[in-house]
Amino acid sequence: MSSSLSFDPALADIPAGHFIGGQLLADGEQIAVHAPSSGAVVGHIPAGSADIVDQAVRRAAHAQATSGWATCAPRERARVIRRWAQLVEEHAGELARLESFCSTRPIAETTAWDVPFTAEGMRFFAEYADKLGGDVAATQSDLLGMTIAEPYGVIGAIAPWNFPLVMGSWKVLPALVAGNGVVLKPSEMTPFSAVLLARLGEQAGLPAGLFNVVQGAGSVVGAALSQHPLVGKLTFTGSTRTGIAVMQAAAQSGPKPVTLELGGKSPQVVYQDITCVDTVAARIFRAFTGNAGQVCVTGSRLIVHEKVAAPLIERIATLAGQVRPGPTWDGNAAYAPIISPPQAQRIEDIVSRACAAGAQQAVPMRRLLPDSGGVFLSPAVLTNVTMQNVAVREEIFGPVLTVQTFREEEEAMMLAEHPEYGLAAGVHTADLGRAMRAVRRLKAGTVWVNRYGRSADFVIPTGGFGGSGLGKDLGRQAVEANLRHKSVLISFEG
Repeated sequence: MSSSLSFDPALADIPAGHFIGGQLLADGEQIAVHAPSSGAVVGHIPAGSADIVDQAVRRAAHAQATSGWATCAPRERARVIRRWAQLVEEHAGELARLESFCSTRPIAETTAWDVPFTAEGMRFFAEYADKLGGDVAATQSDLLGMTIAEPYGVIGAIAPWNFPLVMGSWKVLPALVAGNGVVLKPSEMTPFSAVLLARLGEQAGLPAGLFNVVQGAGSVVGAALSQHPLVGKLTFTGSTRTGIAVMQAAAQSGPKPVTLELGGKSPQVVYQDITCVDTVAARIFRAFTGNAGQVCVTGSRLIVHEKVAAPLIERIATLAGQVRPGPTWDGNAAYAPIISPPQAQRIEDIVSRACAAGAQQAVPMRRLLPDSGGVFLSPAVLTNVTMQNVAVREEIFGPVLTVQTFREEEEAMMLAEHPEYGLAAGVHTADLGRAMRAVRRLKAGTVWVNRYGRSADFVIPTGGFGGSGLGKDLGRQAVEANLRHKSVLISFEG
């Protein structure tokens, strides 16, 4: 480990517990937490129950109602959150290590991207504190009509394992900025950074109990949080199947709004007029191998013009042979492990089923670092596939790219459309008119042109269509989703 970022996971200071009312609670049955890089047990968290969820929700509701957080000057909320962002930066090393400790995120990436991105996102949301409110309506002259924006009270947030800190902050910050309390359930596979984030929030000035973290299994804690009658709104990122279960659970305690960022099977459409095959190949490669493909917006379906398919695949194959896997605590590692052995087996099974149905492995998948104790899967490229093939149809959540070729624009758009998902899409072309025609046609919540992946422009919302979800994270829309509007009509007659 030659890099100065490398660390010894055995020496990590782990905040292992629920964080409720400003206190770390860790009693009761425990759940083992494994490091994907080695398979070793690296810590334990308490197995939360419906009673613990009830305690956290009631503490959040009490803090939101009595602390003055919802009724103070909005700029004061903004000042607290800016102080919080500063503390995140001051504890960047500690947060980055916790984030890499039991996740798939290499320490070099959590240091350079995850933690700074989180801090900047906090500042972005803080600036919306006094920018959103109600409206005065056009009414007859002897009436005053208006709408007043109010917080829901308590927001229930369920974050995924693939980007624990970033995704958790996307859910927590808009809710707090809007004046709500929050109960966050991080994934039981990546539970630790959320607790430090909450601790830093209280150091910055959040009222005790306003932001609580409950650990445990999704089937227990997630379900209890979704069903709790004091939770006014839910926000969830994860699979489409689990998102449907969250909606069903939410309905059991009365209708409540939900924001869902769900699965994806995102196409990347490459036209024959691209100016540099090497540049586009590198872009496509990053889009399906970032975090070893364990990203909801992974660009996993290549729809490429037949004239450029062969050289593009050749360059992608070269890049696939250059990945640098390693433990997430090794500062030289630049390629992620798969989160768990069952997930790795699922990825390999889908590739096997795809090949049995006629797919060909232009770039074959293999296991890397077999003696590490973790599972590292090399990137795979599958050709000779149709929309009926399992690798094209199902979200794999691994480093697998399927390739389909086309001749005409209309054919490309037909291939790009997926029967279930509509999360993101990429378009690669030197023709602006062609790009805009594709943007209009693609049924996706986000379309990237001559790039693939988010920038630091937090004002651009993210979210999908169809089976890929409801509502938006990021942007103005994320804050607005945490406010409900009350209509008021005042007569001037006494």
